[in-house]
Amino acid sequence: MGIRRITCPESGLLSARRRACALAVLCVSLLVVSLDNTILNIALPALVVQLHATSTQLQWIVDAYAVVFGGLLLVAGSLGDRIGRKRVFLAGLLGFGAGSAGSAFATGVDAQVVSRAVMGLGAAAVMPATLSIIMDLFRDDRGRARAIGLWSATSGLGIAIGPIAGGWLLARFWWGSVFFVNIPFVVLGAVAALALVPESRDTERRRLDPVGAAASVAGLSGLLWAVIESPQQGWHSPMVLGAGTAALAVLGFFVFWERRTASPMLVLDPFGDRRFSVSVTAVAFAVFVLMGTMFLLTQYLQFALGYSPMAAGLRILPVAGVVAVAAPASTALDRWFGTKAVVASALACLAGGLWVLAGTTPGDGFAHALPGLLLLGLGAGSAIAPATAAMAATLPRDRAGVGSATNGSALQIGGALGVAVFGSLRGPRAVRPVPRLGLVGVTTRRR
Repeated sequence: MGIRRITCPESGLLSARRRACALAVLCVSLLVVSLDNTILNIALPALVVQLHATSTQLQWIVDAYAVVFGGLLLVAGSLGDRIGRKRVFLAGLLGFGAGSAGSAFATGVDAQVVSRAVMGLGAAAVMPATLSIIMDLFRDDRGRARAIGLWSATSGLGIAIGPIAGGWLLARFWWGSVFFVNIPFVVLGAVAALALVPESRDTERRRLDPVGAAASVAGLSGLLWAVIESPQQGWHSPMVLGAGTAALAVLGFFVFWERRTASPMLVLDPFGDRRFSVSVTAVAFAVFVLMGTMFLLTQYLQFALGYSPMAAGLRILPVAGVVAVAAPASTALDRWFGTKAVVASALACLAGGLWVLAGTTPGDGFAHALPGLLLLGLGAGSAIAPATAAMAATLPRDRAGVGSATNGSALQIGGALGVAVFGSLRGPRAVRPVPRLGLVGVTTRRR
């Protein structure tokens, strides 16, 4: 009976070396996609100069990627279950590369936003495919937990090292290099995937859900627009209130529709399992904090403390190092102490990191912010891996694509809202000196 549930019989017969090579290809591809969540942050000052972008336009350049990424994850995940996860993965890589080329050579804000959206479309196909393929490749609990630990470390590491990679590139090349660097990785990843990554799909043919897809994208986009525009137009602006209310109504309809359609994109039943719902919430909160903080911190280091892009990126290196160590280590801690204890401790670390950073002023310097950064890295790295593994354990393998997309949606929606909420709290005060780093005007003073 167990064999009948397998979506890709040949993947269960692969050698350990082949599995390791396939895992490496998937993780490197995910690293490039995750890195683009934050690599642009370090280049935002250059975009102000080169493209004459306003504060709101900067947020849309960042959020265009995250909104499309998060909004289309469920569509891409369900499509992978139906037509083949490797096929969707390869198509996503090519789309991501095309968008990267467009962003590298964009000459205006509108072109940059469109290209970033295309990158988000490609990334939406890549992320759920990587996790669902891993879930199919590694079928024993311990091996799957280790693989998911590496996958989670890669995802968190990409977010953390984005500013470092961006700073290094900007110190040597033109601003478009932060996008152009993706292209060789995309080409190599596609070639390696063709040779090393097995195909898998859901054995049960399911129809697509165009109504659910449209509702999820429209609801999320409207909600983010309201959050981003609120500082400029005011929280009580009729347009902001109208857009926010309409977005919530559309998202409510989305949930209503998904409960009744025969082939839902979003798997709602697992949310009744506390282990699943808490895991998804923990992942969303961890990335919300990490990406929102990175968005403000890169600007704080450059504008308020006067560091160069490269120097600012290097000062974020401790976060990347802690994430890289904490994520794989958390899988062992999970076995020893249990998921609840590990994730709860991780969330406490995130809260502590925010507390330290909220009290940091330009006069305190980087040394005062460093403990907060280390706590953020420890919290994010320790939360994502065990929470993702717990989520995966609640889902059947034949729905791995949709399940992976649900986890990916938590990652990307949390990240998009982090940038939107943290950036909106800075909003119009970005042009006036504000003494606090936490959630307000970090782009205020230059040295």
